[in-house]
Amino acid sequence: MSTENTDASPLVKIRSLLPGLARAEQRVAKVVLDNPATVAHRSITEVAESAGTSETTVTRFCKAIGVGGYPELRIALAADTARTAARTDRDLGGDIGPGDDLRQVVGKVAFADARAVEETAEQLNVDTLQAVVDAVARAGRVDVYGFGASAFVAFDLQQKLHRIGRTCFAWNDTHIALTSAAVLTGADVAVGISHTGSTTETVEALRVARERGATTVALTNFPRSPISEVADHVLTTAARETTFRSGAMASRIAQLTVVDCLFIGVAQHHVESATSALEATYDAVAGHRLGARPDGRRRREAGR
Repeated sequence: MSTENTDASPLVKIRSLLPGLARAEQRVAKVVLDNPATVAHRSITEVAESAGTSETTVTRFCKAIGVGGYPELRIALAADTARTAARTDRDLGGDIGPGDDLRQVVGKVAFADARAVEETAEQLNVDTLQAVVDAVARAGRVDVYGFGASAFVAFDLQQKLHRIGRTCFAWNDTHIALTSAAVLTGADVAVGISHTGSTTETVEALRVARERGATTVALTNFPRSPISEVADHVLTTAARETTFRSGAMASRIAQLTVVDCLFIGVAQHHVESATSALEATYDAVAGHRLGARPDGRRRREAGR
C-alpha cells in the first residue's frame, strides 16, 4: 500500500527517503536540503556541480523522490519556500546551538515540534491510516513494540486503546515482545514503532508477528527502512531532529500525532461502547482527583 502523499513538502519527502538513496543522489539531496530557496533558482547544471555529480544523477534523484524531473523540483521548492516564509521567522528553523539563550531555545523547540506535527499531517497517507484503523478496530488483540524513546509512544497507544475496551499490550522488552508475537494469529494486529525504522528488536518482533499471520503495521520516519519490509501497512512521520534533540523529542511528538489519529479513528468505529468505556474509566479514578471535573460537572458520589 502506498505511503506517500502528493501534497507533502518536497523537503519532507527528501528527508524521509534519504537513507535509501544512492550515494551520489544523497549528495544532491544535501545540496537541496541545505538551501532549498537557492536551488529553486539554480539550473540543473549548477546543482550537479555543487553536488559533485552529473545532470543525469540530479534527474534520477528527482524521479526517486517522486517529483518527475528537475523543473518540477524547482517549482515545488519555490512553493514550499514561500509557504515556510509566510508561516514563521526564518531564524527559528535553524539548529539549536550551544550559545543560544533560553528564549531562543524555547522558540526553536516550539517551532520544531509544531513543524513535526504539521509536516506529519501533510504527508500522512489517509488511505493507509484508514486501513490500519479498520484492522485495529476488528482485531482480537493488538501488540505494540517500541524500544527506547519509542516505548513511550507504544505505551501511550496501549493506554488509549485499553480505555475504549480494546485489548492491547505494549512491549519494550525483547524477549517478552518476541514471545508475545509468537502467539499472535491472523485475527490480531502488531504495530512496530521506530523513528529510524532500523531498530533490530522492533523489526524482529514485527517479523515474527507477520510469520504468525498477524496484520503488521510500521510507524516510522523512513518508509524505505528495514521495518517496512516486514509491514503490511506503513504509517510515516515527518520529524527533523537537531543537535540536542536526536531520536527523542520531535520524533516522539510526530509519532504521538499519528497515534492520536489512529485512536480516534478506532473509537469512531465503536462510538457507543467507546464513549461508555471512556466515562467508566474516568469515573474509576475520579476519587483520586481533587475538586470538580475539568468539564465542570460534579463527580459521582460513591454508591450512587
